[in-house]
Amino acid sequence: MKWIIHDLKEALAQLKRKETWLVITLLVGFGIITYTILQFALKTDSVLMYLRHTASACRQLSNGPIIFLFCGMIFFVFSCAITFGEVQRYFHFKQRGGHFQASQSFRAAFFWLAVAIAISTAGLLFFNEYCR
Repeated sequence: MKWIIHDLKEALAQLKRKETWLVITLLVGFGIITYTILQFALKTDSVLMYLRHTASACRQLSNGPIIFLFCGMIFFVFSCAITFGEVQRYFHFKQRGGHFQASQSFRAAFFWLAVAIAISTAGLLFFNEYCR
């Protein structure tokens, strides 16, 4: 029973670190972006339109846009995963005193974050054009 209390104390101690809050912020940000794109994507679903569960004015997607969106989704997930990996490497090198490697990891994390945001922005702009 003591180990549960010990683990809870360690978890609460992690909430005092700014690194934890940065990762939580990244998770929430990527979650909000994903939720927003998913709302648009569900408006274009042909099954939901057939069953009249969506009240949107979106055109039916052909194969080209579907492939574009599917590939964009895959690259968005990959760039999110790489961003989290680079942030973890940044904190690791910063803790160990590797300033050069930490700065490289920070630049790489910022780059992949920008790629993820660019992909999601392209998806949102695509759906904005298609559905309005």
